[in-house]
Amino acid sequence: MRKARGAWLVAGGVFGVCLSFVALIVVGTYSAAAGLIGGAGGKNGTVALAKGAVPAAYQGLVQKWGNLCPAINPALLAAQLYQESGWNPTIVSPANARGIAQFIPGTWAGHGIDGDGDGDRDVWDPADAIPSAASYDCELAGYVKDVPGDPTNNMLAAYNAGAYRVIRSGGVPRISETQNYVRIIRSLEKSFARPVGRVDPSRQAAGAIYYAQQKLGTPYLWGGTGTAAQNGRFDCSGLTQAAYLEVGIELPRVANDQYNAGPHPSRDELLPGDLVFFSDDLTNSRAIRHVGIYVGGGYMIDAPRTGAVIRFDRIDTPDYFGATRVTADGAAALPKGLPQ
Repeated sequence: MRKARGAWLVAGGVFGVCLSFVALIVVGTYSAAAGLIGGAGGKNGTVALAKGAVPAAYQGLVQKWGNLCPAINPALLAAQLYQESGWNPTIVSPANARGIAQFIPGTWAGHGIDGDGDGDRDVWDPADAIPSAASYDCELAGYVKDVPGDPTNNMLAAYNAGAYRVIRSGGVPRISETQNYVRIIRSLEKSFARPVGRVDPSRQAAGAIYYAQQKLGTPYLWGGTGTAAQNGRFDCSGLTQAAYLEVGIELPRVANDQYNAGPHPSRDELLPGDLVFFSDDLTNSRAIRHVGIYVGGGYMIDAPRTGAVIRFDRIDTPDYFGATRVTADGAAALPKGLPQ
């Protein structure tokens, strides 16, 4: 790992005493976690949604309809909707796919359902579109149930490319768009599911923290990504993006998209390197407005606001939303340029 050596050592300057104190916290926390690598994992059980990962307006729908049939679960349905639309119920694709579940008109005509029982089938209404996506998934799973390979992958491929192509191909077709669609949703599924066991520690965490430590004392810049033209200044998500890019993981630009870059450890399971998030709406990850890098002992490194510098701050505040343990697969799966 590039620059990992000495990741916990920061010397000199006005920050010396504080950094030495926090460095000891980090060393102890991270060393204790090291024994978990390779030995941590989830347990089988009912899939529940991670806290706030689905906007509150849609969470009940996703939780209910994600259990419509054994072929799907709420986290998988959430990942699919996020990949399709980024939770935007008014979006229209270049192919004329519409709404939060991105149905093209012909498919909607044949498979849209009246999910809320109000007497109409409205592709623009998530109360119809989300149930329709779940219903269509279950229908497609039935069509491809005898196709070799992973049943869930085949179902998702059928949603993207059509059941006939999956059947004819004997599995996920060799179509790059479809293969990417399946891969992305299966990776995103992990970030929408509430963990049922301890989440594996990050192997890139030390390098990301080391990078952020080198920026301590740098003045904040709204919109800053650390470029030479910006004199190496950052905003909050610019700093976390740059820190993980240093260890080979490309995160999205804004904090609320970074939340879906991996699974979500609970507060008492935080480890150094986890991203920690803050919001005025604790029910909706799309409302996240701030992010930092956890370093242990209840502290993070963050770029807090205009007029401040990159520094250590405590994370236990009323607006603490949750955390993400960044993974390479999780970050790579995130859609680019989601509507905000």
